[in-house]
Amino acid sequence: MREASIDASGRAARGFAVCVRDPIDTAAVLAAVGDLAAGGNVLFVGTARAVTGGVRTARLVYDAHEPLAVATLDGLRGEAVARFGLVACAAVHRLGEVMPGEASVAVATSAAHRDAAFAAAEWLMSAIKRDVPIWKAEERDDGRREWLHPESAPRPGGGR
Repeated sequence: MREASIDASGRAARGFAVCVRDPIDTAAVLAAVGDLAAGGNVLFVGTARAVTGGVRTARLVYDAHEPLAVATLDGLRGEAVARFGLVACAAVHRLGEVMPGEASVAVATSAAHRDAAFAAAEWLMSAIKRDVPIWKAEERDDGRREWLHPESAPRPGGGR
């Protein structure tokens, strides 16, 4: 876990990227990016749904090559800092069992203005889903288990 990346102005931006096996402390993720230079702070929390495509989900199970996943997550975090001029950025992804309603991922961004903080959070979440080598299995109430790729997962309303 790196504590800082260099932003476009050459200053160090605070934050971190990490995978965890315990519940994500979303308040701590948001607090980690707070800064007096930031007028916009955004926290996105992705949670496990109880029903996907009309099928009840008992739990999700996330697996990864953890060193590669953390390195990729941290690289994307650094890219978000540089691309959007962030003051700070934090990204946390859960591994192991995640029950419906629990957080699977949290991304927090802070910037001088809200537009950059929102844009960075959205960009970073899309990049995480696309690039970080974390795999998701959906275990259903009927006992079936299906490994899902983010691009193949059902997206009611066009979301992921």
